[in-house]
Parts: sequence; structure tokens; C-alpha cells
Amino acid sequence: MSKIAQYLNEHILGEITASKAVRERFSRDGSVLSITPELVMFPRVTNDIRKAARFSWQLAEKGHVLPIIVRGGGSDQTGAAIGKGLIINTTAHLNDVIHIALKDKDRFVHVQPGVNFKALNDVLNWHGMYVPTYPESAPYTTVGGAVANNSGGPLSGQHGLTGDWVTRLEVVLANGDLIETTRLSKRDFNKKKGLQTFEGEIYRKIDGLIEDNQELITAQLSGNERDNAGYGSIGKVRKRDGSFDLTPLMIGSQGTLGIISEIVLKTEYVSKEQSVLVAAIDGVEAARDAADALRSLEPAMLELLDSAFFEQATGQGKSYSFFNSASPTVLYVQFGDFSDGARTRKLKKAIKILGKYNASFVTSDDQSIDELRAIREVTAALYADAPEGTSLPPLIDGASIPADRQEEFSTAVAELATKHHISLPLRIRVLDGTVFTRPSLQLDKVADKQKVFKLVSEYAQLVDKCGGNFISDGGEGRLKANAAYDLLDADLQTLYEQVRLAFDPYGTLNPGVKQPNELKDLVAALRHSYDLSDFAQYSPHA
Repeated sequence: MSKIAQYLNEHILGEITASKAVRERFSRDGSVLSITPELVMFPRVTNDIRKAARFSWQLAEKGHVLPIIVRGGGSDQTGAAIGKGLIINTTAHLNDVIHIALKDKDRFVHVQPGVNFKALNDVLNWHGMYVPTYPESAPYTTVGGAVANNSGGPLSGQHGLTGDWVTRLEVVLANGDLIETTRLSKRDFNKKKGLQTFEGEIYRKIDGLIEDNQELITAQLSGNERDNAGYGSIGKVRKRDGSFDLTPLMIGSQGTLGIISEIVLKTEYVSKEQSVLVAAIDGVEAARDAADALRSLEPAMLELLDSAFFEQATGQGKSYSFFNSASPTVLYVQFGDFSDGARTRKLKKAIKILGKYNASFVTSDDQSIDELRAIREVTAALYADAPEGTSLPPLIDGASIPADRQEEFSTAVAELATKHHISLPLRIRVLDGTVFTRPSLQLDKVADKQKVFKLVSEYAQLVDKCGGNFISDGGEGRLKANAAYDLLDADLQTLYEQVRLAFDPYGTLNPGVKQPNELKDLVAALRHSYDLSDFAQYSPHA
């Protein structure tokens, strides 16, 4: 056992280990990268995290940096949950639901960061509630991870991202101090600025940065709610009434500004009944037109799936009997209204709309919802059943494209795929324009490994050219950081660097995440293979 591990074990209630087997287990996350940590810690109480942060800070003051990387379920797809240094895993012990408030005017849930998102919603469902922004990877994802990444999910087109549901955070700062972030009145904010502590220093510096960069913030960050790159949420910190809240900065910061130790989220009433319609339409343009028409019905979920997914699935022996063409574009529509009558009316209207596009369809009146969801989940099935030696890594998922530019975007993506001799079928969350696609690569081959970061960079440029946000659902982590920062103006890059320095002057919090990296280091960290089982394999819960 290392001297650091031995020292910390003597001062914390949890456990810390330098075991090679444990370190290897935590060397991977849901990304295509692999980095082995020096130590892994399982804090039992928040004070354990504070002691580790304080120790790291004191080492840094002496010129020795021990990076701290916070990890939940390990489902992050950008390499933000791995790194050299000390990994702090929250799932083993910091996984309690602290309080559930159910009053109409005050519905919230108070949790520790290691709570599994699906398990949380299972508990809330018993009370008729849920947090509707659960990510696709909810069975493996922690609430802390979803907040740190500002993750979205199937219902985010209607309900926004996870950060939209956060009202208050408890955060361990880089020096080990514990603070609470929430919206402060102008008077309370001035009190914070007067504190002769690290917290007070942060408030003063962030307020100064906002004041000095107001024109830049107004010009480039106002009105763009879906850009998660860098620390663009600084535009939400100070309101016109003088109130101030650091919470927006912490959301999506991927552990680079502080360590989230408690979370308070709003909740919503859940409808336990849904009506679902799946339609197959000849031609992607007709499908887009149909999707635009269906928006007026205010569905809970509306997704468009490229015909290529079903061509691949058919090639693997799957069948979809209701399709009227060999290469259909598929629309998945879900209504979550509480009223049976409302859902029935919307379903009938949807069928009427689809009749104009010669669509073949099936509804939850004809088949079980689970069977219909399996059609939507064709992408996950393909990722899991990729041919041996072939990987479908999550390199560029989570961009968003304006509705009026999606045709242009799709054409450009097809050209990019042809250029790199890969397939890039698209799944689009229509209500907010979020796009998901994964290339088929053989990562054990040099030629395909060389494509990875070139593809990420060119895709980012393409998204930007089409007026979209490259980092919209989730963060940039390590994997996308170079491409994301290349899209930023120099002044904005400088602002983000200054924000980070205000919270982390010694660079101890998740270095390499949400900042440019040496390409050679990223290439060296690339794995030789990738498959969906890594979520489960590298998400220890005990």
C-alpha cells in the first residue's frame, strides 16, 4: 500500500486502496479511453471527501499535484470519470435518498450523489413522482454523474436537461471547504463576498469576471440554453435583480470546479400510463415533415431513426412486420398525458397526420409498449451485437441541430461518412434537435484509431457550420474537449480558464477534463475495443 493510501486510510471512515486489480477496474468508463488511477477511494461520509481534497490541496501547495477524479456509475462517455491520481467513487456508500418532499408547492428530493438514477425514480414512482430527465443509461448512472454532466434523456425534449431540475447543491471545494449553492438575494450575496474564506474569494472572483466580461457573455452566451461546452452557464449566475447562484456553474462542470456531495432536485407527477405509436415512412424528408406536424400534439417523446439502423438489424436476423418498405425511416411517438381520453385523442390525431404520408404504423393498442420500445431501442441492440472485432464507440453523441438545418446536416453527415468509409446513421430527438450517431470502427487497427479524433473534430466543425451545439447533451470531458474548444473564440476560452482558476487554482480537480489535451496523450489512452457491456463491467456499486 502506498504511503498516501496508508495516511488517508488512517484519517477517513471509508476505504482507500492502491490495489492493482481495483485500479484496473476503475481505469475505464463508458468512453473509448482508458487511464489507470494511482488510488481509489470509497468515502463513507462527506467529511472523507473533504479530507482527501484538503490533502490534495496541501500537496499542491508544495508543488506535488495529486489529481482528484469523482466517479459515480462510470457511464460517462467522454472520459471524465477516469484519470491519473485519486478516484473518489460515490456509489459504495454515498447513495442515500435523504428526504422526499411531496407537498404540491414544495415537491423535491434530496439525495447523495451516488444514488442510482433508475433506483431513485423507482422510489419516487411509489409516491407518484419522478425526475423526468433520467438519461438513457439510468440503470448505470448516478444522480451526481447526471448533474455533473448535465445529462439529458428520452424525455428531455419536453422536460429539459438534468440541470434544469436542480435547485440546490452541497459542494466540497478544491481546498476541502464545504459550501451550499442556491440562489442568493443581493443582500445575502454581498455577505458571501465579504467572507474572508476561499468561498468568499470565489464569489468575488466570479462576480468580477461577470462584470468584466458582460458584453462577451451577452453576445455569445445569452439565449443559448443547450450549449454545455466550457462554463457557458456563467451567464445564468447573476440575474438583473442582483441575485447570485453558483449552482449553474457546478452543473455540467464534470468535477472540475468542485465535488458535489448532496443534491436537491425538483420532482414531477408521473403518469403511469403511456400511449405509443411507431410509424415507418418511405423517405427521410417525408418523415421529417411528419415529425414537424406531430409536434403540435405535444408528445412526451418524438424520435426519428434512420433507415440504416433497421437495414443493419434486418441483416442480423431481426424482422419488423409492419414496415411497407425495405428502408423505412422510423418515427417513435409517445404520449404521457394523465387522461386516458387525452392520450386516445392524440393517438387518433397522430394516425390522421401520418395518413398523409402513406405511413405504416403500429400502436400500443395493437402491441405491448415493451415491444414497441424494443423497436426504438434498435440502436442499443446494434451496439450490443456489433460484429466481432467491430466497435461502435460513443465519440460524437449529443450534439443538437436546429430543426430548419437538419436536412442540410444529414446531407453533410452522409458526406463525412463516405469520406471516412464508415456508417453514421442518425437518431434524432426531434423535440430539441439532439442527434446521436456512432461510427463503426475497428479500434485494434491503426488506420481506424487514426480516424477517431479527426472524425470528432470534423463532426464538431460540421455541427457548428449547421448552426448547432456540439456539446448539448452531456459534457466534452477529455474525448471532445479539443474539438469543442477549437470552436470557441479566444476571449471565451480565456474566460473559461479564469472561471476554472477561481475554483481550482492548483489544478487538482479532474485535470484534462473540459480543457484542451495533447493529442498524443489522447491517442495513447485509446482502447483497442469497445462494447456496451463496459457500462456494467466498469460500474462497481460496492
